[in-house]
Formats: sequence, structure tokens, C-alpha cells
Amino acid sequence: MPPLQAVRCFEAASRLGSFSAAAEELLITPSAVSHQIRALEREVGLPLFHRVHRSIVLTDAGRRYAEQIAEAFGLIEAATRHIDRAGKSDILTIHSVPSFATQWLMPRLSRYSALQPGTDIRLNASLDRVNLAAGEADFDIRYGTVFPDPGVEVVSFPEETFVVLCAPEVADGPRPIRALQDLRSHTLIFSEVNLVTWRDWLDHKGAHDIPTDRGLRFDRTFMSVGAVVDGLGIGLESRLMVQRELDTGRLVLPFGTDGIRRVCHHLLFMKSKANVPKIKTFREWLVVQLADEATRHPAS
Repeated sequence: MPPLQAVRCFEAASRLGSFSAAAEELLITPSAVSHQIRALEREVGLPLFHRVHRSIVLTDAGRRYAEQIAEAFGLIEAATRHIDRAGKSDILTIHSVPSFATQWLMPRLSRYSALQPGTDIRLNASLDRVNLAAGEADFDIRYGTVFPDPGVEVVSFPEETFVVLCAPEVADGPRPIRALQDLRSHTLIFSEVNLVTWRDWLDHKGAHDIPTDRGLRFDRTFMSVGAVVDGLGIGLESRLMVQRELDTGRLVLPFGTDGIRRVCHHLLFMKSKANVPKIKTFREWLVVQLADEATRHPAS
């Protein structure tokens, strides 16, 4: 790279057509402009101007160079304007498995934004893995067993309790749910990605004779939760994922809050970025939110 000051002098002189005008724009002397341009010509090994008496004319090489330099300075100016417009806030990019993003994180993001008005949130939801090292996201929230790449830190969420849930009109309907055997007369709803299955839960309760071979099956938790809210059957889900529906009364827990507990979700981020303010702040906020959730809604 040639010295930037020399390039600036050349760009101004080629655009304005004189060393004096370039000097006035750059707030330096004409001799300084001339010196910088001669140094640039030595650097590139070609004359960039014809000196004709007291005027200057670009050489063919100088003209081509000037066109490209002007374009480069235009890019720098545009980038600077972009920073002025959009660079006042940080953007925190979070990638998450879809159901956690839908059921838990999205309803709480306004709380974080209120605490951190200088940070904008970008939330991406999919089952795909993201390359944290390449900067595809600041955080990746995953479900189940994780095998982190080198340099990636993993923070596990607290244990989640899997509970049986249904719509209130189902629990107190024509076929009320009061005992485990009452499940026989209802449709079971299966979330096929759950770490805890209906068979696991029923065996945990000693109800080994209740069959689990029939029912509605979904491959996303938010879909199975929606089906339970609509009264299509009885669901088995992590309480963390349905607390909003429980708080609003759209769902109830016919057998209480006791259930099988598992660590399900994990927060992944680059160790090298752990102390970047926007990353450190969100991580600490998330830990507090999850701890508060566990305190307010303890398992039996």
C-alpha cells in the first residue's frame, strides 16, 4: 500500500486539476502536495501527471489510476455514512432451535431490549448448526447432546421438568382427568424430539400398563403445544416451554408439577468473545432469567 496521504493528494489534484486547489482543500501547502505526488510516482514507478508550465495534465496511467482511486474513496465515504446511520447500536445475533425461540425466548426479548436499548436483536431459528467461529451468530442455543467445535464455550441450562398438560376444558370435560388411568380415554400427543418420552414418564409413575402406541405426533415442540392448547389431546412437555400457556390459563397440569428432570438446552458462544460487552450482558441476563424461572416455578 502506498502512503495514504500521498494517495489523498493525488486524488484531490486529479479531481481539481491543480496542486494549489488540492492544497487548499487538504489544508497543506502546494509544495507539500507536489512532494507527496512525486513520492507516489516513485512508489508506482510511473509518472502520473504531465507538468506543462504551471498546469498539470494526467498521463494515461494517471487517468486510469485516478478513476480507480476515486471509486475507492467513494466506497470509504459510503461506508462512513453507513456507520453514521446504522452503527450507533450493536446487533446481537442469536441462533436457536425453533421451539425454544418461539415458546420461551421471543416473549422475553422485549425485557432485554428495555434493559439494553443500544443493542438490536437478530433472532434466527432453525435446526441447522451455525459456525460461531465464522461469525454467523453470537450465540447458538441447541437442544440435546452437543459436541462443540474447538474454541466454543458451552453453558448448560438448568434441568427442565417434563409434565403432563392439557387444556382446562379437557381436564374438566366429559372425560375428566383425575387419575393416570384416565389417560386411556384420551389421545396422547407426542413431541418426537423430546428427550423424555411418554413411555419414560408413565414408567416413572408406575403406570406400565398404559399403552403409548397411538396418538398425534409432531416433530416440533411448538406444534405439539399448539395441538394441546386446541384441545386435541394430552401432551407431555418441558414446563419451561409451556409456562406462558400455564400463566395465561390456556393449559393446566392435571397431575401437578412432578416429573422427570433433564438438562435439555445449551448456550454456545466463542470463548474468545466471552467478554465482549453485548455477549457478556446477554449471557448474564439469560442466566438470571432462567434462574428466576426455576425459583418461581419449582418442581415438586
